[in-house]
Amino acid sequence: MSRSLKVVLAVALVAAPLATAMAGKLGLGREATPEEIKAWDIDIRPDGHGLPPGKGSVKQGEDIFQAQCASCHGEFGEGKDRWPVLAGGLGSLKHDRPEKTIGSFWPEASTVFDYIKRAMPFGNAQSLTDNEIYALTAYILHLNDVIKDTNFELGQSNFQTIKLPNKDGFYDDDREVAEKHFWNRKVCMTECKPEAKVTGRAQVLDVTPDGKSGPKVD
Repeated sequence: MSRSLKVVLAVALVAAPLATAMAGKLGLGREATPEEIKAWDIDIRPDGHGLPPGKGSVKQGEDIFQAQCASCHGEFGEGKDRWPVLAGGLGSLKHDRPEKTIGSFWPEASTVFDYIKRAMPFGNAQSLTDNEIYALTAYILHLNDVIKDTNFELGQSNFQTIKLPNKDGFYDDDREVAEKHFWNRKVCMTECKPEAKVTGRAQVLDVTPDGKSGPKVD
C-alpha cells in the first residue's frame, strides 16, 4: 500500500467518529439554566418588551447622573473632552454640522434605558439597579426637554407614553422599490446615460478647490 493511500485511510478513520459525534451532542459543557438565560436576556425593545418592573424620578436621576455619569458626559449632558454629548442639538439635523444627541436624533426612549442597562457606567457596567436606570433615563430625557416636570416619575407603566422628537425621522429600507430602476445586469462602462451631475460639494470639510486646476504633483 502506498504512503499516500495510508494517509488517506488514517484521516478517514479519524474523521468518521468525529462526524458521528458532531451529528449529536459533543458532550461538552451543559445547558444554560433559566437564571443564566435571564441574565443575558436584558434587551429592551421599542414596543416596551423587556422593560423590568420599577420606577425612578427626574430628581433621583439627577443625583445619580452627577455621581455616575457627569465626569464623562458633563453636568448637563454637554459632553466632556471626547466623550459623547447626550443633550441639545434639537432642530439641527438639517444643518451642515448636525448635533446627533438623544433628544435631537434618537427615535426611541427605550434605547436610552437599554444602553444604560447593558453598558453604563463605563467601566462598571450592569452595576445599576432597574430603579436607578429608570431615574437616569428620566433625567436624561429631562435634559433634552422631553420630560419637563422635575417631579415626573418614569416607570414600566408609563414608559410607552414618552415620544422623542425625531421618532418619525426614520423609515424602513425601501431600496428594493425606490432604487430598483437603477438595477441592471448589463453594466454600462462607456458613454453611459444619464450623465453624472454634481449635486453637492464638500464645503464643510473645505476640500473642494476654488479653481478647476489642482496643485502640481511631482
